Amino acid sequence: MKTSIKLLHWSPRIICILAILFISMFAADSFAPGLTIWQQLGAFFIHLIPSFILVAVLILAWKWEKIGGIIFILLGLGLSPFIFQHNYEMNQSIGMSLGIILMITFPFVVVGVLFIISHYMKKSLS
Repeated sequence: MKTSIKLLHWSPRIICILAILFISMFAADSFAPGLTIWQQLGAFFIHLIPSFILVAVLILAWKWEKIGGIIFILLGLGLSPFIFQHNYEMNQSIGMSLGIILMITFPFVVVGVLFIISHYMKKSLS
């Protein structure tokens, strides 16, 4: 494979793994004093549900890039209004809410676009 094809093959996968790890860090807030270890572990795994879903989509996209890319774009764009509204209600700042959108959902839109580009680049070579 050419270097550009390899780069397009691996970029969305690496970016997606990093973005999922970033999202997973938010599950750490489930550990709080005053709860039993089982309550804390239960809350931790509940907070990881979005990460598990994203890993499942990544596995799908790894095999079927076009379908996975479309799903990532839909997830990123579809969740943006909800995340924006939630954060705007908390901080009353449009700028801060848009920044949060850029950190949380935008990477998955980029990943989706890269998976689709990768799919068509490989298809054009074969």
